[in-house]
Formats: sequence, C-alpha cells, structure tokens
Amino acid sequence: MDLQVAEGMDGTQTAAERRTPRRVSIDHRANLALLGLVSTAVLVQLIVWPFLLRHWGVSVLWVAVPLVLLTPMHWGLIHESIHGHLLPQRRLNEWLGRVLAIAFPLPYDAVRFGHLMHHRYTRESYDRPDVHDGVTHHLLARIGYYAHLLGGFYLGELALPLLTFLPASWVRRLVAHKLRSEEPVGRDVQRLFVAFAGNAERRSLIRRDWMLSIALHACAFYLYGAWWPALAITMFLRGVWISLADNLPHYDVMLDEQGRARNFRAPAIWRPVLMNHHLHRLHHLHPTLPWTALSALAREGDAASAPDTEAGYFSAALRQFRGFGKVR
Repeated sequence: MDLQVAEGMDGTQTAAERRTPRRVSIDHRANLALLGLVSTAVLVQLIVWPFLLRHWGVSVLWVAVPLVLLTPMHWGLIHESIHGHLLPQRRLNEWLGRVLAIAFPLPYDAVRFGHLMHHRYTRESYDRPDVHDGVTHHLLARIGYYAHLLGGFYLGELALPLLTFLPASWVRRLVAHKLRSEEPVGRDVQRLFVAFAGNAERRSLIRRDWMLSIALHACAFYLYGAWWPALAITMFLRGVWISLADNLPHYDVMLDEQGRARNFRAPAIWRPVLMNHHLHRLHHLHPTLPWTALSALAREGDAASAPDTEAGYFSAALRQFRGFGKVR
C-alpha cells in the first residue's frame, strides 16, 4: 500500500474517480506546445540569458519577467505528470515530469507523494498551513505563516532531499514525531509518510535527482559569472509564486465544502499559463481528468455554486495575507 501511494495515488482515490463523469483523452498537442514553451524558457534561463547579460547588460534584465510568469505552467506540467496526464506512455510521462522537476528544481518523488497524499487527505491536520496549530506562540506562528507564503514553502521543498542523506531510521523517527496524532486519519497519514521516508528506492531516486539539480544549477551560476544575482532572484521569485499558489485554493476553506477546495475566475489569457489550476475544486472532484477537460466541465455547470467560486484567482492569492484561516 505504501509504495502504491508513493507511485500513484490515483489508484487510491476511488471515491473521487467514481465521481468523474467520463474519461477524456490527453490533449497531446496542447501538452507538447506547453512543453516546448517551458523547455525553451529553461534553456533561456540556464544557458542563453547569461550570454545575453554578458553582452547587453541591464537592457536584457526584462527576460526575468516571462521566466517568472511561466512558473505555474512549469509546475502545471509536473502536476500533469504526477497524475499520469502529461503523455499516455507511463515511462515517458514520468521521465518528462522528472526532468522538469530537476530543472525547477524540485524533488519529483517527494513532490508526487506529497501531492497525491494531499488529494487523499485534503485539509487534514497536516495539510492546512493557514491554520494556527494552537500550540506555537501566535506571533511566531504568524511570522512562520508569512514566511511560508513568501517563498518558505519552496525553500522547504529545496531542502527536503537533504533528509535522504541521513540514516533512514533517524528520518522515520523525525517524520513520526512531526506528524504524531491521536486521530485515526492522522495515524494513517503518519504511517504512510513514515513508510515513504524509509523507502530505500525512493530515497535513492531523490538523492540522485537532487545531485543532478545541484550540478545543473551550479553550471548555470558559473555561466552567469558576475550576473549570478539575476539567476538567484529569478529563482526566488519563481519560488514565491509556487509558495503563494500552494495552498491558495484551500485557504480558509470549510471542511464540508466540495473537494475541500475552491474554484476561481481567471482571465482567458491566463488559463493556459495556470493550466486551469484556478478550477482547483473541479480537479479535486475529478482527479482523473486532464487539465484541458476542466474548462468544459465548468461550462457545463458541473461545479456546484459556492461563495468563493466567482472570486478572482489573483485577488484570492493576496487574500491569504489577511492572516490565519479557520477550520469550520
């Protein structure tokens, strides 16, 4: 069971799958077009931009803007790979997702496990960073929460692979302590995370991918030379975007809301960039559908009305800075 969770929790989302009204084939052309765009952006960021900066200086700093704006598309392609929706060939689907994650850089296996756990145990006690735990001093908790929004989540993902260099027994104990719970669901979550933390194959893959990411980005920083702050700031801004978007559809969501998530409005020009992540509640209700199917599903009125369905995606992102949400 634990390996099944790590390798494809779509198989454990039976209730959500039964709600899915139909199977929809993957839109190869759309995914390949976005893959081409993101791959070009990666090449520009890691190889081409340092060359331009050395020759044209500050006049090409504007290149950072499209690189940052394509952040949700880059993550969206990794997300489609996690759900097996990027390409129908399983090996190629995973390989592309892994390469995209190395270039981000993110630990693909850990992110896949965490995301699929998020689908299975949405907004349980371990999965609501916007809710004060009632134990930490309120001021420290608020500082931690805002740090989480402003890049802390992404920095945590970057550092996570370092745990795989520690003895597995230490990491299992650390995870068990961090996720201790007296509730049945909490104990299940703890058991699954502890099993994943001790899985030798996953640990090896995460270490390998992390070292590839480090080598790739070390070469990139070398190419930038004196312009290395441009790369560092761009990577940080991409991390802030990911951190802001991570819990956005679940912020201050009631536990009895459909999918424990919300849908938002987004301008048409942004929908392919976001890869329809503004329709996050639909994704939670129908996780076996590719991103391209969600717009049609929304037009058909499949999403039930809710108070925040019509909120704007970007205004909702800023709304998170109001402070902690609640569990209701």
